[in-house]
Amino acid sequence: MALNPDRLLPAEADSRAIAQRLFASVEKLPIISPHGHTEPSWYATDAAFPDPATLFVKPDHYICRMLYSQGIPLEQLGIARLDGAAVETDSRTIWRLFAKHWPLFRGTPSRLWFEHSLESVFGITERLSENNADRLYDLISEKLATPEMRPRALYDRFNIEVISTTDSANDPLTHHDAILSSGWHGRVVPAYRPDAVVDASRPDFHSELEKFIALTNNPMTYQGYLQAHRNRRAYFKARGATSTDHGHPTAQTANLSAGEAEALFERIIKQPVKAEDAELFRAQMLTEMARMSIEDGLVMQIHPGSYRNHNPQVFSAFGFDKGADIPNQTGYVKELKPLLDAHGNDPRLTLILFTLDETAYSRELAPLAGHYPALKLGPAWWFHDSPEGIRRYRELTTESAGFYNTVGFNDDTRAYLSIPARHDMARRVDCAFLARLVAEHRLDEEEAYEVAHDLSYRLAKQAYKL
Repeated sequence: MALNPDRLLPAEADSRAIAQRLFASVEKLPIISPHGHTEPSWYATDAAFPDPATLFVKPDHYICRMLYSQGIPLEQLGIARLDGAAVETDSRTIWRLFAKHWPLFRGTPSRLWFEHSLESVFGITERLSENNADRLYDLISEKLATPEMRPRALYDRFNIEVISTTDSANDPLTHHDAILSSGWHGRVVPAYRPDAVVDASRPDFHSELEKFIALTNNPMTYQGYLQAHRNRRAYFKARGATSTDHGHPTAQTANLSAGEAEALFERIIKQPVKAEDAELFRAQMLTEMARMSIEDGLVMQIHPGSYRNHNPQVFSAFGFDKGADIPNQTGYVKELKPLLDAHGNDPRLTLILFTLDETAYSRELAPLAGHYPALKLGPAWWFHDSPEGIRRYRELTTESAGFYNTVGFNDDTRAYLSIPARHDMARRVDCAFLARLVAEHRLDEEEAYEVAHDLSYRLAKQAYKL
């Protein structure tokens, strides 16, 4: 199973040689991780990870969704049910089940990330199987008990320069405060994610909204609500936040008059909320968030296009983020126009767009980012942060947007040990793409070295103000 040093580099010899040189120049660069979902408690408490299944299987929705697709109940993977009903609690049993079904992951990025972690972190160069499951479980468990495998030690080992978590608007950021007061040198910053108090279609919207208003001691009026966001954004910024994040179903924006927005707010604070009002309120709040970003300098990210919780049976039993989210066709040209009409020409705004709809890359997103000063393209995301997905992204966006209207790479993961594997993959694929341009005499090799460095490090640091 030992990792091939030329994995993901071109098969053709001349291009591979160029890619090898480019990759050697960026392989050891520090990791900028400007958007992700690791737990701030890991860095605050620096506690040991408990066992291989808890580390690799249970938190990884890529793994859980694949196993579920083959008829394995989530209960058998130890995923907690909302009703408290019994689920598998023996981590070794969960690991054995995972190992038995490891062939399901052939050809997937999950296999790349997992096997990179096994070799680079644990020194294991044999492929997981039903036959060696117990032995590898014991090897990993033994190493997890050592100080070198604590979250802070891994932060240094992975050469992470800064990592951002993603935190609800109502989060007290207790763990971030603990990190800041600990004297540890690592830089872990929050990102402001207000979806729970913006998306009126969520079942928890009204309860979260009440907490939000009470937390900031503002009146339940539209202006009071907007001030509550300003207060919380400032609270996050004081703890190192440089960005906000918005995971809306669509990229729809609106720019209502003050009276229209106030009337809409009065409608959505009452139950039940009409679907069209929920969509309009989300749309209006994206424009309001852009205005606030111009005021306070926080970078704004939009992650639209996911039909979340597509499987109602899984959602009702297990809740959010359990692998049942599906990409949706998403529009940007008409949908973003109200926001762009208002603020798209303002260089004080940095608006980073992501998509799960690859058909929008060359038709909409690259031309938009190639024109509006406020817009940048986020990297291939979620279902597409894979070797082929990253290649398609570069091929479809570079001609219209170039490299410098993009923001490099971010790993967007809950799986801590996969972070260096994901950045390694992205750097290899980008170097392979650049090598092809050099081999085709479309780019000088000296230029390619600079672009490779920018894509691997500088663009993310610059775009996210890190």
